[in-house]
Amino acid sequence: MDFEDYEIDSAFYDEMFQPDGNPRDHCRTLYDSLLRLPVEELVRMQERVTHSFSSEGITFTVYGGDEANERIMPVDCLPRLITAGEWRQLEAGLTQRLKALNLFLADIYGSARIVEDGVIPVDMVHGCPQYRVEMRGINVPHGTYVAVCGTDLVRTNEGFHVLEDNLRVPSGVSYMVANRKAVKANLRRLYRSCRVQEVEHYGRLLREILKELAPREDPDPCVVLLTPGVYNSAFYEHIYLAEEIGATLVEGRDLLVNGGYVYMRTTSGLRKVDVIYRRVDDDFLDPLVFRPDSLLGLPGLMGVYRAGNVTLANAPGTGVADDKSVYAYVPDMIRYYLGEEPLLMNVKTYICRREEDLEYTLDNLEDLIVKRVGESGGYGMLVGPRSTSAVRDAYIREILENPADFIAQPVLDLSRAPCMIEGRAAARHVDLRPFVLHGRETRIVPGAFCRVALREGSLVVNSSQGGGGKDIWVLGD
Repeated sequence: MDFEDYEIDSAFYDEMFQPDGNPRDHCRTLYDSLLRLPVEELVRMQERVTHSFSSEGITFTVYGGDEANERIMPVDCLPRLITAGEWRQLEAGLTQRLKALNLFLADIYGSARIVEDGVIPVDMVHGCPQYRVEMRGINVPHGTYVAVCGTDLVRTNEGFHVLEDNLRVPSGVSYMVANRKAVKANLRRLYRSCRVQEVEHYGRLLREILKELAPREDPDPCVVLLTPGVYNSAFYEHIYLAEEIGATLVEGRDLLVNGGYVYMRTTSGLRKVDVIYRRVDDDFLDPLVFRPDSLLGLPGLMGVYRAGNVTLANAPGTGVADDKSVYAYVPDMIRYYLGEEPLLMNVKTYICRREEDLEYTLDNLEDLIVKRVGESGGYGMLVGPRSTSAVRDAYIREILENPADFIAQPVLDLSRAPCMIEGRAAARHVDLRPFVLHGRETRIVPGAFCRVALREGSLVVNSSQGGGGKDIWVLGD
């Protein structure tokens, strides 16, 4: 493989190369191996990796207008490498962050000390659409509101930053494992020589933490995975995870409430359910409490949950802690609850409900990324430098109509990594989403779902916006 035409721009941290063009020390083995491989072999390898995703039906859904299109997840065959030391720093920062977020959720659904002490404005909490008054006073096992967290990280020349925390029904872990399976199968000798740390045990760790969260001590609690069904964009992942954790994949119609407990219908009769790993949004969980028109959830579920007779992971109401406005206060949460300085940096965030932040956003729209606080997947986002004046004018009208619905951030110089693009190595922007698990304690597999902005010059890594994935190798010491 030839890197002669590979572009290195000092404005962007390159995951493989130093600014002078030499490979980073931990990437030397990968670089030398790629140099020895003929381009034709790398093209065939890319085709095999892509075919493995196609044959296994590893898909995602893109929504546009009135249509939803299912597509195969694009995957790049060149792995991204992270040193063991870098990973330990990320692991410590992610553990600290999730601990503070769980304490924050326990607080706001309890005595709300953080609000009374003026650390975070009351309207930002109680006015958040994801704040659920129904969660007040509910005791969750081990204080674990968030059992599964997918935190999006980006790297710039200044280091790693947290872009956002995904705390409701975070997805993408199946792509992490599928990327590893596909790339490892094609680079076995290189994989071994790099002493890559494994991620395939994620399902076992998830099963362990779900067992720990069961309402009562039981060596073999009944765990189910609640899915919205086959038409959900992440249904492939639901099937995969249910198999990995030994759970039954169920829809709301497969469950019933009787005598204060949740039961699953089986061919041999009813079986009591202890833990529901839910991939259904809050609004659709219980039509007696949330949306009455929901056909996806289970009537009476929240009553059983409140009584402590079933565990929901993640807990309802966790979305208030990943609201994009509340995100700006996570460093303050860490200082408030833990008495520590944050180990991972936030991105500078302008909260448009504040008058001075609103004015700054409107005056500098062409230099900022503006997001709706409740959106995800790259939808509803304005990338100022790549927008037209007409688009910005329309966006300004939306911001002024409801400033509290928007935040703004500077455009980050996301790091880049080599990707196979049309048979050659090309630099593309990347991020990573590690998955943090928490039961009695925090567990993190040494890996992540690495997302890639496959379109040249694009900073948007979301698969719904033209992005793809690649494998991340966390190296051994």
